[in-house]
Amino acid sequence: MKKPLLEFTDRGIYCQAADVYLDPWKPVKRALITHGHSDHSRPGNGEYITQKDNIPIITHRLGTLNAMAVEWGESIQIRGVRFSFHPSGHIVGASQIRVEHRGEVWVFSGDYKTEDDGLATPFEPIRCHTFITECTFGLPAFSWQPQANVLQEINAWWKQVQNSGRTAVLFAYSLGKAQRLLMHLDQNIGKVYTHGAIENTNEVIRKFKPLPPSVRITRETATKALSGHLVLAPPSAQGSAWLRKMAPFETASASGWMAFRGARRRRAVDRGFVLSDHCDWSGLLRSIEATGAQRVICTHGYTDIFARYLREEGYDARTEATQYEGELAELEKPE
Repeated sequence: MKKPLLEFTDRGIYCQAADVYLDPWKPVKRALITHGHSDHSRPGNGEYITQKDNIPIITHRLGTLNAMAVEWGESIQIRGVRFSFHPSGHIVGASQIRVEHRGEVWVFSGDYKTEDDGLATPFEPIRCHTFITECTFGLPAFSWQPQANVLQEINAWWKQVQNSGRTAVLFAYSLGKAQRLLMHLDQNIGKVYTHGAIENTNEVIRKFKPLPPSVRITRETATKALSGHLVLAPPSAQGSAWLRKMAPFETASASGWMAFRGARRRRAVDRGFVLSDHCDWSGLLRSIEATGAQRVICTHGYTDIFARYLREEGYDARTEATQYEGELAELEKPE
């Protein structure tokens, strides 16, 4: 029986022909990395190969690395296998990895979204025979509103909080969501202040991507100075002494999970805005169709339900276990 081009092992997704791993979850000799979130780029690998914008991001997270930078669409050959990185639209520097060997093409999508958010390089569908997809939000119930609508709601909420004499605190993952929000917050309303973890990431990204201004909160920042303005903070700041000093304030969270009834209450925030850096149900289906793939492997999220639906639609679809966490990693493990 012919060995598959990519295999799922206890260390990660393995290409035996090239002796490399894609987004491994255990240390390996050579790793191709889709993006900078902690469930996809982990410490301890001998060599990292990734799209050039992701180099400063993973270096910031992991420290000094033996890393090779690749341009979008640039082909590299490793032991006769051709690899290239293509935009996934997930966050800044996030890629899909195309793998070609002896006429067979696989694409590993990592995490992805199809809406152009104005910051990440937009998703590019890549033709292939086998597509490895996430399905973080792989249920028909997940259907995103256009980003412009959600951001209008967020800015209106900020203005309302300002009128009440309070500080607006918006929780967002330090890498990706926070910068996406910063790009579109209406700073005619007020200033955007940031938690140190977010501002550290902003400083890294500003070296190669323009971002609107933001003000780091320090020990010297007067609480009264924040009134009427907006604070971007990671979810880990919720309930902290750092946050309590900002009272009076109102909190909100921007996440795909806010689409679930009761999510706002469970996460103990005053408002919830449905904004995800992952595809909704229809986005996943459109993306898969655009690849032309007949074989689909579902790696994390609602894998069983999504794969079953794909089989009903005529795809050769199956699930594989990984240690990727989708938006759970963003909500529970901020940098």
